[in-house]
Amino acid sequence: MIPTPPGTPRKKAVAAGPARRKTRTAPALPVERLDELQKIIVTCLEDDKAEAVLAIDLAGRASFADRMVIATGLADRQIAAMATHLEEKLHKAGLKRIQIEGSGGSDWVLIDAGDIVIHLFKPEARAMYGLERMWGSDLDEETAEPG
Repeated sequence: MIPTPPGTPRKKAVAAGPARRKTRTAPALPVERLDELQKIIVTCLEDDKAEAVLAIDLAGRASFADRMVIATGLADRQIAAMATHLEEKLHKAGLKRIQIEGSGGSDWVLIDAGDIVIHLFKPEARAMYGLERMWGSDLDEETAEPG
């Protein structure tokens, strides 16, 4: 008789870790809808005087989102206001499940709008994390070249 390991099925499942997800190959939203939402986001950020607003297309490169928008704010209040205004505009545009992390006065606020992820940074934090270098198209061009 083979001894069974101790623990309940639930504990065994927790120890095994999360189930693997299949990566998306097609966007959940049509490209036209993503373009419309991205335009709303960029316009809202520019209206709130965000600096260095950058939109990156992640389709086919990341499983967590199809677009990423990065912007810089100079003060905690400005970043918090940008996050609040974005939430209101996206809600009016029909997105109901918007998650905001770090809006309580940090150097980095993350807004998860489903297929679009928005990062609002203070200048020092943006330089330190370097998301443009990590996800930008320059990286693709460098790795495509031999040598």
